[in-house]
Amino acid sequence: MPPLLDDMELVQVQEIGTYDKRVLAEHKPPGMAGSLLQNLGRRPARIVLWGVATGDKALEFTQKLDDKFRAGKPVPFIADIVAESQIQQVLIDDLRFQDLAGKPERYAYVLTLREFIEPVEPEDAPLLDDSILDEAQSLMDQIVAGLGAGLNLPTGLERFIAPLGELLARLQKTNKDLNR
Repeated sequence: MPPLLDDMELVQVQEIGTYDKRVLAEHKPPGMAGSLLQNLGRRPARIVLWGVATGDKALEFTQKLDDKFRAGKPVPFIADIVAESQIQQVLIDDLRFQDLAGKPERYAYVLTLREFIEPVEPEDAPLLDDSILDEAQSLMDQIVAGLGAGLNLPTGLERFIAPLGELLARLQKTNKDLNR
């Protein structure tokens, strides 16, 4: 049975391969000589296949495949090689065509598929605990009040300008007299 991508039969598939990766996290506990591995599951499986489309419907086949690629939506995929892995839907990650010279209406195609895993819906729980939000608001109110008090600080120093100005002038005069 040839592989099926949505409603399309993938014609003359020459080679098909699957790539799976498991995600492991290594933890090195303090005081231990070894390390622990934590299994974080697996990444979405990848399927790479290439084939050849020939005949009077070859150009139509490539156009239809290109339309599915450009749509960027998950599509059903059925093939014997992935039957046991329970891959049901895939996204077309990459698509390449090559017009084969010397043979009219003959196109090679390379298709890279990635398993589509439905994203988990977020919980309806609030993102922040209300008590944390209230505490943050209280801290912000205190900061704003402190900034308001700081604006009054320069106006309270005006009475010192004249005496400090006179003191500075006398110090400069004394410095000149000493340097003569």
